[in-house]
Amino acid sequence: MTLRQVQGERISHTGQLWRWTGATGTGVWFFITIDGAAGEALSATALMRRLEGMSRGFGSLKVRATIGDSEFATSVFPSKETGWMLPVKAAVRKAEGLGEGDLVEVVLEV
Repeated sequence: MTLRQVQGERISHTGQLWRWTGATGTGVWFFITIDGAAGEALSATALMRRLEGMSRGFGSLKVRATIGDSEFATSVFPSKETGWMLPVKAAVRKAEGLGEGDLVEVVLEV
């Protein structure tokens, strides 16, 4: 999990793809945890937006994410444990050949 660059509102991060399964076992989601310097940059952006009265539900931030050749709009959510959680859609995982446990480089535009 390394920060490659932070330039204004563009953040590049490499993290491991992990799976979350709901309590009933029916809901499955895949995430990348955005932590370290990249997570701190997201937290700073969220704080500034709160101070400006522009906060969103669950403390989320809208982002445009790029993984490989796939670009998509989504939101990142603050984690209770550490950093932020970026959901990775099935279509993106399939297009990029990603599976649970893979290290994934993502560029976020906030």
